[in-house]
Amino acid sequence: MKSTTYYVSSLNGNDKNDGLSQNSPFLTLGKISETEIKPGDKILLKKGSVFSGEYLHLKNCGDIKGEPIEIGSYGDSDKMPLIAAEGTGIWYQDYGIELDNSNHVFKGEVSSAVLLYDCENIILKDIEITNKDCEKSPEAYSAPDKIDRTGVAVAAQNRGTLHSITLDSLYIHDVNGNVYNKHMNNGGIYMTCFKPEDESKTGVARYEGVTVKNCYVKKVSRWGIAVGYTYKHNEFAAKELKKETFKKYGHENISICGNYVKFAGGDSITPMYALEPLVEHNISDSSATEMNDRIYRYPGKRMGKVAAAIWPWKCKNALFRYNEAVDTKLNQDGMAYDADSGDGTVYEFNYSRLNEGGCIMFCLGEAIHNTFSHNVSFDDLGGTVSAVGNPDALIANNRFFVRKGVPFRRRKMRSGKMTLKDNEIIFIK
Repeated sequence: MKSTTYYVSSLNGNDKNDGLSQNSPFLTLGKISETEIKPGDKILLKKGSVFSGEYLHLKNCGDIKGEPIEIGSYGDSDKMPLIAAEGTGIWYQDYGIELDNSNHVFKGEVSSAVLLYDCENIILKDIEITNKDCEKSPEAYSAPDKIDRTGVAVAAQNRGTLHSITLDSLYIHDVNGNVYNKHMNNGGIYMTCFKPEDESKTGVARYEGVTVKNCYVKKVSRWGIAVGYTYKHNEFAAKELKKETFKKYGHENISICGNYVKFAGGDSITPMYALEPLVEHNISDSSATEMNDRIYRYPGKRMGKVAAAIWPWKCKNALFRYNEAVDTKLNQDGMAYDADSGDGTVYEFNYSRLNEGGCIMFCLGEAIHNTFSHNVSFDDLGGTVSAVGNPDALIANNRFFVRKGVPFRRRKMRSGKMTLKDNEIIFIK
């Protein structure tokens, strides 16, 4: 099948052009939305372009059997092309089922600068993305029902398993979403799966082969990078999680590597419902910046102020290594790492510093078979280790540099069981 390259430039484009060469580019992203994008096609945005008040939404495109669709840039400028949605790009999100906590919002309008809906075998790279808020007062910014916003939203629904989705070297910043809505497509990068219109025909909506790498995500709310909450959450309501469950209902081959998340309003990086996800060489810097009484003021029936830096949700054998988490702000969590409900999480060779909620938490009774080993914690605050209702945490061969006066076990988070083995604790002033 013959592939086509489409060029778009806010600098010298015209929507009356054919968009098929650098000398005849389209002017607006709207022309791409009107175009049927096929496997092997490329969408290239001219460097230095600013697409203000515009968005790029692709639906039902790509084919794992064909060449990948590529969305990138062209030209000689040092400036990435910028998609500045400014609250445009509104679509309706609906999981089709209540979430694991009935107080979580599961449907509503979302503004996304980039939306990949039922797309696969697709690469998005080398683009700057914003979705700024225009609220002029703290009350408006903190409003409980303000619209959810995303830099990049990815959604699966009516094509069964989506394969090979790559987000590479994106600069996503100033996405002022709704800090209360944990599982809407809300924040820097958020990937989700919704109930299909006819699951018997299409199969379960899920992901196999997601890579998020080398992205810089800054000043976003609520999440930095999240992959990928699912309408099939009820299939994972157990302690022991079988690989077969993930192969049928969850996600496989998830890789989140080399990203830098700074000033996330809530959590920085979280793989969800994934079998053996790999999370490595990432940095979380100053996450949970909005988990406070100035901004998180009107939670209503939603969950409280809880956010950590880098952690899994309902994963099996998740591997976290060579990550760094610093300066996570204090909230009901507020730690660098959190082995949350899941089976077989491993943290190894990670570094943490000055996280106000401590270094590591093992959270509740469905977090089992988890190991924290060969990590370094330097001057984490509030209480270095938390084991809350956890049955079998193993903490081994770590080095903990603990400020005098900071408890090793965080107060009021000591109800779980954990085994300490061959750790070194060094007290610092």
